[in-house]
Amino acid sequence: MNTYQMKLGAHSLESAPEEAKPLLQAAQKQYGMVPNMYARMAHLPGVLSTYLHGYEAYRKQSGFTPSEQEVVLLTISRENGCEYCVAAHSMVAKMVSRMPQDVLEAVRSGSPIPDARLQALVTFTKAMLDKRGNPTPDDVDLFLKAGFSEHHILGVILAIAVKTLSNYANHVFHTPVDAAFHPFEWTKPAKAA
Repeated sequence: MNTYQMKLGAHSLESAPEEAKPLLQAAQKQYGMVPNMYARMAHLPGVLSTYLHGYEAYRKQSGFTPSEQEVVLLTISRENGCEYCVAAHSMVAKMVSRMPQDVLEAVRSGSPIPDARLQALVTFTKAMLDKRGNPTPDDVDLFLKAGFSEHHILGVILAIAVKTLSNYANHVFHTPVDAAFHPFEWTKPAKAA
């Protein structure tokens, strides 16, 4: 499918708008690089700032374990077809949250996960996406029976908001995957005719 590609290039620390410079400098300090996604979001500092603050709040307040957080973020990114974010979160899942390889591969491919709790998390996240935030009582009941709470529902909503910003920005920029994420590259499956 031929999609629009923004003509705006990546910003550097020097070329970024003043409001975005501290955000890019913080990324450079934290990661030793400015991720390609950030360098593009910086064109509208409010997008970059909203993404970074929402992402940090999700990490601190969602109530999910690190692996559960990655399951949610990977599910959203896979469902939205964001090759950049699937690669980035696959690296985080493997290197930081120590997600088991079989779980990571299942989430990346959309296959069933052998862990029932994590499968319920994927199922609920997909329901929230597919139903545009209108889960059925059955969707919620299955989620709660898996050991999650209503607080976690808000965590999924926050993750969807954050990933919508990054996934959509990456779509219109066709953001190249950073070298650090290359071992985790993922290609969106072709749609069946």
